[in-house]
Amino acid sequence: MTSRAETTKHRLFEATLRLAGTRGLVGLTVDDIAAEAGVAKGTVYYNFGSKDGLIDALLRYGVGQLADGLRGHADEPDPVLALESMVDTALTFVAEYRGFSQILVSELWRTPGQWHETLTLLREEVISIVKQQLQRIDDAGRLPEGVQIPTAAAGLFGTLLVVALDWQVFQPQRARSDIRDSVMYLVRGVAGRPG
Repeated sequence: MTSRAETTKHRLFEATLRLAGTRGLVGLTVDDIAAEAGVAKGTVYYNFGSKDGLIDALLRYGVGQLADGLRGHADEPDPVLALESMVDTALTFVAEYRGFSQILVSELWRTPGQWHETLTLLREEVISIVKQQLQRIDDAGRLPEGVQIPTAAAGLFGTLLVVALDWQVFQPQRARSDIRDSVMYLVRGVAGRPG
């Protein structure tokens, strides 16, 4: 059963996502967030300490959800098919949490960014999951010699975020499976098909 505090936090997260999706994070105020969530301004301070505390918690929560989804496919027998499942999970996440994904992309590459330290840790969490999967593919002898796994993992993560948002903003009529297959076409070009 969900507690009242958890429900309030969820409402504040949702309100922040709605506002940030249309206005960005920087110009948001605690008053804006509280009004959008239908709560008193003090509720934001009580639950998160400040607007920055709320956004920091929002980033951690969202990336945690994505990371948990990716980890759910880590042990699939075929490592390339497991990576395909991860790509599909990430696309589903972006489609469901488009506002969060826009925040993530815009803040991740903002230099210097207000949430740089938090985002660096979160980026590494997701990329480490992708690295482990690419290592499994390499251990199966399905990556060409010389592929630098850390660089490939960062490249796949960045490509996936940008392609997913491009899909949501400019090509929403396309099926998720088409986008997944396009991303996997690039991966399979490197990793090859099951032997």
